[in-house]
Amino acid sequence: MKIVGVVACTVGIAHTYMGQEAIEVEAQKRGYDYKVETQGGMGIDNELFDEEIEAADYVIMATSIGIEMPERFDQKKEDGKVFHMDPSVVIKNASAVFDDIEATLNINK
Repeated sequence: MKIVGVVACTVGIAHTYMGQEAIEVEAQKRGYDYKVETQGGMGIDNELFDEEIEAADYVIMATSIGIEMPERFDQKKEDGKVFHMDPSVVIKNASAVFDDIEATLNINK
């Protein structure tokens, strides 16, 4: 399984990077390939490229603000493979977020 994510919070500091860490830790626990882009106070870090987005099974969009270059995710949105939430949701319980996504995609563990 390959996932990509984008995390961006209002201030672009704490929750952005806490959300990134929560996604990465949970993805690693589940043995998934992953890459998480942050759009924080320092700008875009760990930028996702079109090829990485296309190859992903799903996208976690943990954002509380608009992001730069949202059109990169248009096809995944059309395919129903983008899961939106506030960064606080993934920070509080990344495991439940992944469980919900897997249930939606009918992934057997």
